[in-house]
Amino acid sequence: MLPTSSSAKARSGSHTRPNSFLPHYLRRIVKWQQMDIEYTFWQMLNLCTSPKVVYQHTKYHKQTKNQWARDDPAFVVICSLLLTVSTIAYCAAYDHGAGHAIFVVISVLLFHFLLIGAILATCCWFFTNNYLREEAPNSHVVEQRVEWLYAFDVHCNSFFPMFVLLYVIHYFLSPLLVAHGFVPVLLSNLLFMAAVSYYHYLNYLGYDVLPFLERTTLFLYPIGVVLVLSPILILSGFSPSRYFMNMYFSQSL
Repeated sequence: MLPTSSSAKARSGSHTRPNSFLPHYLRRIVKWQQMDIEYTFWQMLNLCTSPKVVYQHTKYHKQTKNQWARDDPAFVVICSLLLTVSTIAYCAAYDHGAGHAIFVVISVLLFHFLLIGAILATCCWFFTNNYLREEAPNSHVVEQRVEWLYAFDVHCNSFFPMFVLLYVIHYFLSPLLVAHGFVPVLLSNLLFMAAVSYYHYLNYLGYDVLPFLERTTLFLYPIGVVLVLSPILILSGFSPSRYFMNMYFSQSL
């Protein structure tokens, strides 16, 4: 049966939607009244405790909104605010200059979270669309692709538990973690190992939920690298906590 004009319009609309969706998404950043704050905090809590539940709701979102990516920027906005507050807390405890503190806050927010996140999302978006998509069984099946904004959502989801471990818990444990000795080095490496491993696990869950992708277990491979490197770093006496504190605040710890 030949496609009707309405189906053709729907198909063409599915291709043009991402282009018109992004400006709408950016406009909503400055409109707090349009953000679902309660649902965002629910997501953040469950990403730390039951991440599969969050991605189950992603399926519902696809069914109701016909897109995998969030149409609400509340998660990015709240995560940015929390990251800014935590960085200010580090600066208040370890920095002695207001100018340098402002530089640290801006660099952490713009470079570590947004820029690196955009780069990682772009790499995953390119990799999944070009190498992990299942071949369509016939020409009548509508081709599905990973949305770039969804790839960025996956990064943000994976980043938040890492933020809790490396920015919040690490802050309260930092007097112990930056100390010299085997126990501080061990605890510091274990904390970073857990944070990075959980990041990649959530990355895997984010792409595994997409039914048109295959071999998504490739996103779990970096965890193996982390598990191999961690004992080596511990035995060599390398402390990630002291390294990053020295890098940010130029202190000899």
